[in-house]
Amino acid sequence: MTAGVRYPRHVRVRARADFDRIFASATRTASPMLAVHLLSEDGPPRLGLAVSRKVDKRAVGRNRIKRVLRDVFRLLQPRLAPGSYVVVARPSAAQADNDALRAAFLSVLKRARALPPSSTAGTMPASPIPSTPASPGA
Repeated sequence: MTAGVRYPRHVRVRARADFDRIFASATRTASPMLAVHLLSEDGPPRLGLAVSRKVDKRAVGRNRIKRVLRDVFRLLQPRLAPGSYVVVARPSAAQADNDALRAAFLSVLKRARALPPSSTAGTMPASPIPSTPASPGA
């Protein structure tokens, strides 16, 4: 566990009323593995997870998906936009390995504009030689 980054109770979406409110009025961004419902609100980013038996019949598989998603959220929490996030896993998440789940979650968060854009300004690598005008007569 990374020091200083935790997943306390107040950053969890737990109540049925909260889930219903988020599903009713949040924006949804989806991928083949995950759907993220994001409701912009004041306060710290909060996470709710919905991983049903349709995703994986075995509890150990559902718990693995939730554990991976919670860990990614915990690490990204300082960079995330404020609001409530509910992640709904889809059946293809059960066959994905942990790295694929992390990548899918990051991808959906970026598409939902929940993460700040990356710091790269362009597609070309920086030139190692500074551009200075050639001196005449040299």
